[in-house]
Amino acid sequence: MRVAHASEFFRKLVKPTVNSTMNRLLRFDGRVVVVTGAGGGLGKAYALLFADRGASVVVNDLGGTAQGDGRSQMAADSVVDEILKKGGKAVPNYDSVTEGEKIIETAVKKFGRIDILVNNAGILRDRSFVKMTQQDWDIINQVHVVGSFKTSKAAWDHFRKQNYGRIINTSSVAGLLGNFGQANYSAAKSGLVGLSNTLAKEGARYNIHTNTIVPMAGSRLTENILPPELHDALKPELIAPVVAWLCHEDCDENGVVIEAAAGFAAKYQWQRAGGAILRSSLNESVTVESVRDKWSEIIDLSTNADYPTAPEEAMGKLMDALRIQQKGLGDAQNVSRANLSQLSFPEVKVKYNANQAILYALGLGVRLTDAEGMNYLYENSDDFRVLPTFPVVPAMNSMYDVLKFRSLNVDFTQILHGEQYVELLRPLKADAELTLKTEVVEVLDKISGCVYVFKVTGEDESGPVFITEWHIFEVGAGKFGGQRDTPKPITRPIPPPKRDPDAVLSFKTDEGQAALYRLSGDANPLHIDPNFAQMGGFSRPILHGLCSYGIAARLILNKYGNADPKRFRCIKARFSKPVYPGQTLEVLTWKENARIFFEARVMETGQTVMSGGYVELFNQNSKL
Repeated sequence: MRVAHASEFFRKLVKPTVNSTMNRLLRFDGRVVVVTGAGGGLGKAYALLFADRGASVVVNDLGGTAQGDGRSQMAADSVVDEILKKGGKAVPNYDSVTEGEKIIETAVKKFGRIDILVNNAGILRDRSFVKMTQQDWDIINQVHVVGSFKTSKAAWDHFRKQNYGRIINTSSVAGLLGNFGQANYSAAKSGLVGLSNTLAKEGARYNIHTNTIVPMAGSRLTENILPPELHDALKPELIAPVVAWLCHEDCDENGVVIEAAAGFAAKYQWQRAGGAILRSSLNESVTVESVRDKWSEIIDLSTNADYPTAPEEAMGKLMDALRIQQKGLGDAQNVSRANLSQLSFPEVKVKYNANQAILYALGLGVRLTDAEGMNYLYENSDDFRVLPTFPVVPAMNSMYDVLKFRSLNVDFTQILHGEQYVELLRPLKADAELTLKTEVVEVLDKISGCVYVFKVTGEDESGPVFITEWHIFEVGAGKFGGQRDTPKPITRPIPPPKRDPDAVLSFKTDEGQAALYRLSGDANPLHIDPNFAQMGGFSRPILHGLCSYGIAARLILNKYGNADPKRFRCIKARFSKPVYPGQTLEVLTWKENARIFFEARVMETGQTVMSGGYVELFNQNSKL
């Protein structure tokens, strides 16, 4: 089965495409578009193109100078007249973007809705920083930043209610790279990138996409800045199609920065150097000299650079650094599959109680109608019991935490649970505080992928309690130069005897089995979200492999061990196929002394879902 945590492997679903899509004319029929600063230059080119492709357009322009002085209705009226003469639909709006709610109100009153907002309006007050006044600073930020905020804020509720919206904010090269004499303009345009990135994240769940355009076009704002021959070559009409594509419903982009000029377009993205760790352990301090000595690594963008697109990605490398310092690994900051097994990992303290043990039992199908049900489901039972496979619950997060090193770049959608082993050294208490120790036994290079072999042990105040071993397969992560197998002692699946099984045990899972089991900690949306399951190649959500594993252990313990966890020693199995909630799990068993071999299959399909399994029990009279 596939295993991962929801917070680590959400992905965008990609729309299916067909060959005819490439030849289809992209139109905006039925869409309502607001373009600010649309009386000339870029804004006019946007408005004309949207109208030509079927959109109803609100042409906003205050009609002032390039410096923001004065106002006139002529600019907006001229563009509207041009659209109407071509058979398009458009109305003018003359409000300042600092009153953005009035602009959006025009769209809703005239056309009944708002679908697309292009924040294009802008002015210039260029001065060197030494000569810049507070008024120069304030008016630029009012028009560019506050104006874009006001229009976007006014449109936001409409977008949310209709579950659709597209916003384009306009930055500039000066905003990304800075430019002499434009401290006010650069700050405002840089701020709009941050606004866009945040709106992209907040609006994604409502199908609201926000992107940033970095245009370079000849306009009244640039006619005295650019050389005449360059000014004439930078036609706004060459940028408008890029903006239109970003606003089309077929475009899935959200939160990108796109530069466009003269028939050229390219994406901008933040880059971060591989960096350096400035101390070898948490007990050391950082000195000015350690910064000096590592400076070449700190600024080196040629090695191990990454491209964070979200704060959690940016924090990932910092968390790696903390882990490395915590483990005293010094300069070994680029953890790889080749050296992962050489690392030591800190102990982790976790607590569990009877409620968690009961929830786990419910997830494995224990019911009060079962002969042993009261003992697993009622904490005040005279013989309260914890199912012997429960250690997978506290151990799972400790094991998966190892895979969070950013330098491993693990794709959690490509993670498969291969094998599982649980050994009880003492019966589990109803509640306990455990110390978990995690070891990477080996990382095996299987060419088509790699196998991580983890060992997580747990002990309480009285000593060792359990041992778990996890074999996790990562698809596509092979060919890193590791060995194919290992001489280290790891548990192996064992095929059953070549004879008919001694008993076939069965359990019909419930349609809500996966929804209940995930409450024990494995919140992977693969087990509840139909869309996510289909993205993973399944027709519908599948049952957790560890749920099937626990059910098999429970059935075997009931049959051969009188449902007594004190009789349980260990269980091993290999996962091969998924079980869907509602299907019947059949467990074929062969008893050989204290070892019960087993395989599990789905009764409805006959497919084997676990193989090479065995459970070992202590004899009835064994002393524990």
